[in-house]
Amino acid sequence: MADGAPLLPCYNSSESLDGLGNLLPAESTTIDGTLESYVDGNCRSSQVLQAIFVSLAWVFDAQQTFISVFTDAEPAWHCTAVRCSSSSSSSSGSTPCGLPPGSWAWDSPAHTSVVSEWSLQCAGSAVVGLPASAYFAGCLIGGLLLSTLADTVLGRKTMLFLSCFTMSLSAALTAVSPNLWAYAAMRFLCGCGRATVGTSSLVLSTEMVGKRWREKVSISSFFSFTLGFLSLPAVAYLNRGASWRTLYLWTSIPCFFYSVLIYFRINESPRWLLVRGRRDEAIQALKSMAAANDRNNAITSSFSKLIVEENASVDVDVFSAMKMLWKKNWALRRLLATMIAGFGLGLVYYGMPLNVGNLGCDLYLSVTFNALAELPSSLITLFLVGRVNRRSSTVAFATASGAFSLACVAVTAGPWQMAAEVASFFSACTAFNLLLIYCIELFPTCVRNSAIAMLRQAVVLGGVLAPILVVEGRKRSFVSFGVFGVVVCSCGMFVACLPETRGRNMCDTMEEEESKQMANTSSNTP
Repeated sequence: MADGAPLLPCYNSSESLDGLGNLLPAESTTIDGTLESYVDGNCRSSQVLQAIFVSLAWVFDAQQTFISVFTDAEPAWHCTAVRCSSSSSSSSGSTPCGLPPGSWAWDSPAHTSVVSEWSLQCAGSAVVGLPASAYFAGCLIGGLLLSTLADTVLGRKTMLFLSCFTMSLSAALTAVSPNLWAYAAMRFLCGCGRATVGTSSLVLSTEMVGKRWREKVSISSFFSFTLGFLSLPAVAYLNRGASWRTLYLWTSIPCFFYSVLIYFRINESPRWLLVRGRRDEAIQALKSMAAANDRNNAITSSFSKLIVEENASVDVDVFSAMKMLWKKNWALRRLLATMIAGFGLGLVYYGMPLNVGNLGCDLYLSVTFNALAELPSSLITLFLVGRVNRRSSTVAFATASGAFSLACVAVTAGPWQMAAEVASFFSACTAFNLLLIYCIELFPTCVRNSAIAMLRQAVVLGGVLAPILVVEGRKRSFVSFGVFGVVVCSCGMFVACLPETRGRNMCDTMEEEESKQMANTSSNTP
């Protein structure tokens, strides 16, 4: 048995009971078989509702990820003196940098943006993009340091609570930043907290339900992200003219109350508890889900055939999950392929919404169009996920995203360029959704959270580079749209080397995954 996998499934000829006391075949004495017989075969509405509530964490994830589109935007300005040439107006795409003091003024109050409040209009692209890049850098570092904790000592629920709480607290502190450097530091801390929000939420919600509901619950996370993204321009529009600090407060307070509810009202993943050797807690979590039914004894009987090493998690290294991923060649190949594809998708996924200001369209309207593109993306993912292969569909949408991004360079007409940008973002969203579901099925429970966290870190790495490319793209569109297109097409091709997973059950240990691979190889051998 590999390190960090304390559960020893017992394969024997005896029969066990499901959640209703019915006899089950011998294979149900594995973790997956036993859990599927209860959480899927006897799935209650309370389980699904808990899973959907967990998915709402993506609402606050989206708001903090794209909030800089409004808070860090360069406001429109106008000339106030004859010395300011009318050709230098902001409508032509120039900046007031270099104009005599007093010859121009911002159209909005200076406190509406960090650029106008701290006079950053003449700063370089690295300085203006520093807060956004600091946020994504925090996501990257926070994910590398914290992602394994959800697989080892903390679990999915505790990790989600701490992440949401840290994200809300740092967002609130951002509102009192006295200067750009403090602002960037708070954004970095917010990124560290946010790093594991989406991962912990997605893994916890999908492990709370069976295979029949897994794909639907995954889609609810994507809808939640869309809801958060779509609510952001609405909140920003309602607070137009107010300080950019107000926007951070309005997005941090709901997140704080959500984190409190997570701590007191949500159960830990029974699947993770079993893998960590904590069978009694797993049974208690399932009893809590079934509080309205008198199944307590039946639930206990369902797990009586599992041999669990009760306090095995005491000696678990917090990096044991990562060690398992690196030691197994097949796991490392899968991890690298998904991360490379994730990097390309992240560059477009985070870069496109930040880049809408370079199209010369209304900022609120442009961000709304991008947010609305997430909705059909989630719908088409829901429609396709049970009907098409993960591998081919992910490659196809990544390629389409790159093609539309390159079209943004070739097309100069405003409306058509905006349409190409939205199409590229829509394709990247769909590819990202499919890749996340794909990753859930590629890795067993004992390393699943770490693997998905590494994928998201690769996506975030693309987000770290995106703000700099966006600022440079204000001068040359190919530096932003062109690079986005070339990179996402190239990186998306790496998905082609991954095995197909559509319709398969989730594995819980590395050995179980390897056994399934050997069985598939044998069945395919003539």
